[in-house]
Amino acid sequence: MTQQQIERINELAKKKKTAGLTAEEEQEQLRLRREYIDSFRASLRAQLDNTIIVEPDGTRHQLKKKDN
Repeated sequence: MTQQQIERINELAKKKKTAGLTAEEEQEQLRLRREYIDSFRASLRAQLDNTIIVEPDGTRHQLKKKDN
Protein backbone atom coordinates (compact mmCIF):
# COMPACT_ATOMS: atom_id res chain seq x y z
CA MET A 1 0.00 0.00 0.00
CA THR A 2 1.57 3.25 -1.11
CA GLN A 3 1.29 6.63 0.58
CA GLN A 4 -0.64 7.90 -2.45
CA GLN A 5 -3.26 5.18 -2.00
CA ILE A 6 -3.65 6.03 1.69
CA GLU A 7 -4.02 9.72 0.82
CA ARG A 8 -6.68 8.80 -1.75
CA ILE A 9 -8.60 6.80 0.88
CA ASN A 10 -8.58 9.85 3.15
CA GLU A 11 -9.55 12.13 0.28
CA LEU A 12 -12.56 9.98 -0.56
CA ALA A 13 -13.58 9.77 3.11
CA LYS A 14 -13.57 13.57 3.41
CA LYS A 15 -15.50 13.96 0.17
CA LYS A 16 -18.08 11.40 1.32
CA LYS A 17 -18.74 13.48 4.45
CA THR A 18 -19.09 16.77 2.58
CA ALA A 19 -20.39 16.32 -0.96
CA GLY A 20 -21.02 12.60 -1.32
CA LEU A 21 -19.45 10.13 -3.70
CA THR A 22 -20.36 8.95 -7.16
CA ALA A 23 -20.89 5.24 -7.75
CA GLU A 24 -17.40 4.93 -9.27
CA GLU A 25 -15.82 6.69 -6.30
CA GLU A 26 -17.68 4.42 -3.86
CA GLN A 27 -16.33 1.36 -5.69
CA GLU A 28 -12.82 2.85 -5.66
CA GLN A 29 -13.12 3.54 -1.93
CA LEU A 30 -14.23 -0.03 -1.21
CA ARG A 31 -11.39 -1.45 -3.34
CA LEU A 32 -8.77 0.75 -1.67
CA ARG A 33 -10.05 -0.08 1.81
CA ARG A 34 -9.94 -3.81 1.04
CA GLU A 35 -6.35 -3.46 -0.24
CA TYR A 36 -5.40 -1.57 2.93
CA ILE A 37 -6.93 -4.20 5.20
CA ASP A 38 -5.31 -7.06 3.27
CA SER A 39 -1.93 -5.31 3.41
CA PHE A 40 -2.28 -4.71 7.15
CA ARG A 41 -3.20 -8.34 7.82
CA ALA A 42 -0.30 -9.64 5.74
CA SER A 43 2.11 -7.39 7.60
CA LEU A 44 0.77 -8.48 10.98
CA ARG A 45 0.93 -12.17 10.02
CA ALA A 46 4.54 -11.78 8.89
CA GLN A 47 5.43 -10.10 12.16
CA LEU A 48 3.74 -12.82 14.22
CA ASP A 49 5.39 -15.56 12.15
CA ASN A 50 8.77 -14.14 13.15
CA THR A 51 7.93 -13.74 16.85
CA ILE A 52 9.77 -15.99 19.29
CA ILE A 53 8.66 -16.60 22.87
CA VAL A 54 11.42 -16.99 25.46
CA GLU A 55 10.30 -18.98 28.49
CA PRO A 56 11.67 -18.30 31.99
CA ASP A 57 13.86 -21.41 31.72
CA GLY A 58 15.48 -20.01 28.56
CA THR A 59 13.78 -22.23 26.01
CA ARG A 60 12.63 -20.51 22.86
CA HIS A 61 9.75 -21.36 20.55
CA GLN A 62 7.84 -19.71 17.77
CA LEU A 63 4.21 -18.75 18.02
CA LYS A 64 1.85 -21.35 16.62
CA LYS A 65 -1.27 -20.64 14.64
CA LYS A 66 -4.28 -21.08 16.91
CA ASP A 67 -6.89 -23.55 15.71
CA ASN A 68 -10.42 -22.20 15.92
